[in-house]
Amino acid sequence: MTEQQRKAPYDLPDVSGLSIGILGGTGDQGKGLARRFALAGHRVTIGSRKAERAQAAADDLTGGQDGGLPVSGAENPAAAGGSDVVIVAVPWEGHKATLESLRAELAGKIVVDCVNPLGFEKGKGAFALPVEEGSAAEQAAAVLPGSRVIAAFHHVSAKLLLDPDVDGMELDVLVLGDDREATDLVQALAGRIPGMRGVYGGRLHNAHQIEALTANLISINRRYKAHAGLRVTDV
Repeated sequence: MTEQQRKAPYDLPDVSGLSIGILGGTGDQGKGLARRFALAGHRVTIGSRKAERAQAAADDLTGGQDGGLPVSGAENPAAAGGSDVVIVAVPWEGHKATLESLRAELAGKIVVDCVNPLGFEKGKGAFALPVEEGSAAEQAAAVLPGSRVIAAFHHVSAKLLLDPDVDGMELDVLVLGDDREATDLVQALAGRIPGMRGVYGGRLHNAHQIEALTANLISINRRYKAHAGLRVTDV
């Protein structure tokens, strides 16, 4: 499929000037997204419960081959309050409590939830956990009624995001939400990472199966020793 064929079916907004905060940015997924967005020219703030831990993660990204990237570290409230868009990449176990503690800082913002509620059992592998609200993204929306919650970036390999030898992320990012302007913006953000494309995937109440599909991808990756992603055809 050519790049022309893979363009979104409508114009997306210019998001090049937006700053991005990443809650849970000290983990591999959050740190990898921070790296890719910083490489794309966005100012990125990694958030953590402890400012020194967040800054250490930022220092890891701004040293060596990635020197000079616009990445800094801060406590979660500062990372959330000082960014235009906030990505939630915290462990599932602390998801609800973290968002409850940041309700004021996240009010009015686009909040992108990429958390996958998964369990692991020896001999059975990864499996989706039940969530009272339906999904992690719906839990975020319930906890943050003043925010514009979007689900996205669930199926992106942290290893590839962090790999300096990988120039492009050849995959599609499914973007779900109830706010058309916000889903368009997040689709455009996904497209800032070379090779990546944001594709609208439905309303937020469809987020459960997107989160759960991550368990299948983990099984694929283990069987084939790969870092599989998704491609949507004929769009």
